[in-house]
This record gives sequence, structure tokens and C-alpha cells, in this order.
Amino acid sequence: MTFQPESDMDEDAVRDRVDEAIADNDVVLFMKGNRLMPQCGYSQRAIELISAHVEEFETVDVLSALPAYREALADHSGWETIPQTFVDGEFVGGSDVLAELEERGELAAELGVE
Repeated sequence: MTFQPESDMDEDAVRDRVDEAIADNDVVLFMKGNRLMPQCGYSQRAIELISAHVEEFETVDVLSALPAYREALADHSGWETIPQTFVDGEFVGGSDVLAELEERGELAAELGVE
């Protein structure tokens, strides 16, 4: 998904996209920007941490409809901050949580790497 300042996505379309991305991917990161061009330091850090353990994972750029994405994601996670990582349909956390898991040596297992 690319940044579109005047997105056609309404709240229902965003909710559908969030639901599908969480259900259809082992690991999905909702972030500002994309894997090649993260648009915030927290999103970049999350990409780096996940990429250290998982080669294939989905990213969703939330900038096209940020308020709607925040609301839809909060329904799944209880958090409104971005980035948010989900593994096997379960909310793991943002870049701070990923960093803590990495420091404890638990991130690979949390991401489903055996």
C-alpha cells in the first residue's frame, strides 16, 4: 500500500484491510511508510527487529488513512500507537516491546521462528 494523501479508503475498508491482514499473515506490521521507506524511526526500528529473524512478513502502510487505522487497530490491540505487530493473529506490541523481547532473547520465538 502506498501513501495517498487523499485516500479513497473509508473506515469500513480500513477495518476490512486490518482484519484481513491480521487473519491472513503469520507476521504483519502496521507501520508508517513501507519496508523500503519507513516514515518514522519507530517503524524503521520495528522493521529492523523483525527482519533480523523473519524474512517474509507483511507490512501495511497506515498513512493513507491514519485516524481510521488507529481506530481499527485499537479494536484488535487496545493500543492506538503505530507501529503495531501481530503474530498468528495476536497482538505483540510496538517497536519498544519488540526491542525488549530482543534484549531478553525472546523475539525469535515470539515471531514463530524455531
